[in-house]
Amino acid sequence: MEYTKYERARIVGARALQIQLGAPVFIKVSDPFTRAIDIAKIELENDLIPITVKRK
Repeated sequence: MEYTKYERARIVGARALQIQLGAPVFIKVSDPFTRAIDIAKIELENDLIPITVKRK
């Protein structure tokens, strides 16, 4: 699914917050000091984030 830039920002922000609060990540992270926002962007690019967008 193609997301608008606003949907992408909201999804990445929400997922980064989840990661910062201790949620498990869905990719292999080699560096323990990788930022949550970077991990969330990679997960979105690989279509691994379990978040759906409802449009009217």
